[in-house]
Amino acid sequence: MSETILVVDDMVDNRNLLRVILKKQGYEIVESADGEAAIATCMQTLPDLVLLDIVMPKKNGYEVCDELKDNETTRDIPVIFLSARNEAADKIRGLELGAVDYITKPFDKGEVIARVKTQLQIYKLTRSLVAANRQLTENQKKIEEDLKAAGHIQKSLIPSDAPKTRNFNFAWCFVPCEHIGGDIFNFHHLDENHLSVYILDVSGHGVPSAMVTVSVHQRLQPGIGGLTKQITDTPPYYTIVPPSKVLDQLDHEYPMERFDKHFTMAYLILNTQTGAIRYTSAAHPMPVLVRASGEIELLDMGGSIVGLGGIIPFEEGEITMHKGDRLYLYTDGIVEFFNEAGEAYGEDRFYSNLMKYNGEALEQTCRQMVESLNHFGGERKAQDDITLVAIECCQTV
Repeated sequence: MSETILVVDDMVDNRNLLRVILKKQGYEIVESADGEAAIATCMQTLPDLVLLDIVMPKKNGYEVCDELKDNETTRDIPVIFLSARNEAADKIRGLELGAVDYITKPFDKGEVIARVKTQLQIYKLTRSLVAANRQLTENQKKIEEDLKAAGHIQKSLIPSDAPKTRNFNFAWCFVPCEHIGGDIFNFHHLDENHLSVYILDVSGHGVPSAMVTVSVHQRLQPGIGGLTKQITDTPPYYTIVPPSKVLDQLDHEYPMERFDKHFTMAYLILNTQTGAIRYTSAAHPMPVLVRASGEIELLDMGGSIVGLGGIIPFEEGEITMHKGDRLYLYTDGIVEFFNEAGEAYGEDRFYSNLMKYNGEALEQTCRQMVESLNHFGGERKAQDDITLVAIECCQTV
């Protein structure tokens, strides 16, 4: 469509001259002979450019420009003043009111065409930029809505209640960062005496990481015939899959080239009657066992990240918890939390605070660990999800 130019001048000869010059360039021309008519015509036609005389009856050009720029509908339409006045003060006043250029009379054809083309091109580019920004804002809003939905999904996977066992207590803290991440943990009763516990951290942030988290969560559901329990021909007609075999299968199902993601993970099976733990890890931060005596032991058996296709086998370890012992599983969002000075929270500080708060109730210990992180970080927000899972042996087993 041809661009439309509103020519406003009380002299008919000036309007005729401008109409002839501009029509030959392919522009549509509308005209007004005074200031009041100019405002009404501009509101009705919404031209792409206004050529505006200054000295006119009813309302002068300055008043017209001021009203156009004060109206949300017309404020972005470029205005070029037309005047026989060539004083700098007149030009400055027009520019201060929002005009984009100034053409003096008598008109020079080449100057008129050049200035009109320049301002129309700028206006076109400006509208394109505004439209692009509007689309970008809408896209960003949709992304934020998707991230919010993914965040709700991620939180819904977190256990709402602790497992019911006579010999063990459970507590946790999960503090998601501003970005949707890939942290998840859970507990599953495999049978009346065995409980699976896992914690994992998918690489990256955003919806893709969260969706991998959801997928792995589904694969670790404890139904017979699933990843953690398999059917057998003899009573009790199922067998609990060892931790190393569970991670082997996940490593096979989630290759990096398929999802462009990998994840670290700690997986253990707790015998809730004897306190015996069978465990392995996929390059995840080592779970920390704090004995009742205050001594620390690290569950250091495992293998590579999940996604490398079994390059390094997953080795299993065994350990037994006794009354007063506490086991902590966590993600690297804790030890890799950096304060404003660029200092990492670190493993040494983490272990030290676990021992420091060891005498508190289990839930209180988790809360104090998070408070310790917040105090360490000062005004800086967490750069990654913060997940801490605690298991306490509360009875003699």
